[in-house]
Amino acid sequence: MAASPLLPAEPGLPPSRRRFRTVMTVLWSLAALVLTVSMVAGRGESSSDTGGPPHAPPAVSQAAPAVPDAPPSSPAPHRTDASGAGPHLPRSRPVRLYIPKISVNAPFTDLVIGRSGQLQPPPAHDTNLVGWYAKGVSPGEAGTAIIAGHVDTATSPAVFAGLSELRKGDRFHVARADGSRATFVVDDAESFEKDEFPSERVYRDTPDAQVRLITCSGPYDRQARDYTENLVVFAHLV
Repeated sequence: MAASPLLPAEPGLPPSRRRFRTVMTVLWSLAALVLTVSMVAGRGESSSDTGGPPHAPPAVSQAAPAVPDAPPSSPAPHRTDASGAGPHLPRSRPVRLYIPKISVNAPFTDLVIGRSGQLQPPPAHDTNLVGWYAKGVSPGEAGTAIIAGHVDTATSPAVFAGLSELRKGDRFHVARADGSRATFVVDDAESFEKDEFPSERVYRDTPDAQVRLITCSGPYDRQARDYTENLVVFAHLV
């Protein structure tokens, strides 16, 4: 399905309304992530001819340094009880993603909507890199932030190779450009058929700060040269 292009927010609208408009406008564009978050997984054939998926998602082999303590100046999450919003932080660009359970320690790159109307994936040559939709919500900000990464490439496992190991209650952290660290707890992790991806559920706006970690999952279709499912980890700021 063709995705609509991203429309600019109207400067006269309040921030909350602009965020809502932006999210709703790009909802179907982001739905194209179902197609492109397959990234380049499986673009090349496996060195094995066993018929199985190339680079099946093993645990990430590179050990990551321990997550540093949050800087003393890090602001505490702000709660706005009157509006019903949960804890959230001011907008700030994410710098690094830490998922201790699966040894992820990766820098961020910006993701944008391309000319095709699809969210562009992170560069395929860097297996230790995650992307966030930079014109959307930043991780820790009120709303739904989108973080995507490869499960593998044509040559090796990638940053989200172990994402399927996350379970409810697991925590991960996002270091931010303002010096703060946002900590998230996993609420759920589900895989969805790409043809039946629940875009509204995954991308809809929220009053509190939430994150979606997205990668490929399921069997590898050699004919389509793509995985058949997307794995989504749902999490919220604590």
